[in-house]
Amino acid sequence: MIRVLLVDDHAVVRTGFRLLLQAHPGTTVVGEADSGENALKRFQELNPDVTVMDLSMPGMGGLEALRRIRAHQPQARVLTLSAHDDPQHAQRALREGARGFLSKRSAPEALIEAITAVAAGERYLDAEIARKLALQETDGSGKSPIERLSEREFEVFLRLARGHTVQKIAEDLKLSASTIGTHLYNIKQKLAVANQSELTLIAIRHGLIEA
Repeated sequence: MIRVLLVDDHAVVRTGFRLLLQAHPGTTVVGEADSGENALKRFQELNPDVTVMDLSMPGMGGLEALRRIRAHQPQARVLTLSAHDDPQHAQRALREGARGFLSKRSAPEALIEAITAVAAGERYLDAEIARKLALQETDGSGKSPIERLSEREFEVFLRLARGHTVQKIAEDLKLSASTIGTHLYNIKQKLAVANQSELTLIAIRHGLIEA
């Protein structure tokens, strides 16, 4: 029996996933969390076989939660989810140690397949994302300035693009405002932009956030 921790800030999404997993004889949901902060706490309490976690959540967010879970338990098996099916989210999650990436647009049975694979120690990548990543490698379409951002800069970039203030980001990521300000300066330099609005346009253009 695969013990699963569900992490998503939308209760209706967690309910749907729980019902799906309960209907499968090989999986059981041992806990839920609605934020990155709670995910870290619940993970430490439950030590699940697989943690299924959305990347886009208020507060700490999925990437930061993934980073901290892996710091606590390097062997943690985390399957990341995203409503966005762009390669950037997948690449960043995998670099942070996620064992798999699945688009929320995938068929329900794909979740079972992904959890089973990750629980078995295998890697799982959404088929459409795998195709896009392969295309990037062959046609060079992935040579975006965004690739130049570090993992932390990418996290800050997404939050800035969504309109969050430096102070808000500092509070969510438990960092100083001056540190976030430094990241903002570096992001602007690397992406050759002058203000936050231009960051938002870049994120929308690359499918990282919705308009």
